[in-house]
Amino acid sequence: MEKTFIILKPDCMEKGLAGQVLQRFEKEGFQLVAAKMAKLESAILREHYAHVADKPFFPEIEAFMSSRPVIMAALQGENVIARVRDLLGPTDSTKAPAGTIRGDFGTDMMRNMIHASDGPDTASAELKRFFQDGEIFA
Repeated sequence: MEKTFIILKPDCMEKGLAGQVLQRFEKEGFQLVAAKMAKLESAILREHYAHVADKPFFPEIEAFMSSRPVIMAALQGENVIARVRDLLGPTDSTKAPAGTIRGDFGTDMMRNMIHASDGPDTASAELKRFFQDGEIFA
């Protein structure tokens, strides 16, 4: 069984949609195998977004992602990484079709409700970054 990592972003939390978003994953047959809530600090955000940390727009990402507590979770299932990304729709919510999470709830490129790992290597690294040994129950 494959695992992936997701973050229910501040806009998801602000709109009170965490339960609805998680329910969509459960309806697809994915198993929630880890979850915790935290306010993300600068150091972990710089590590998580290292690929864009030197870009001029990074301070906006950092401010947004640290603006309120988020829910981090691990999902498990067959082909879960690709299937979760399909359920999300494109990163830019304005281009995401209705019926996808971002199309139904997101507003733009950053306020797109959720982060999800984009491949097996990324999922493994992100799960290790946000969860300690013994916190994933699968």
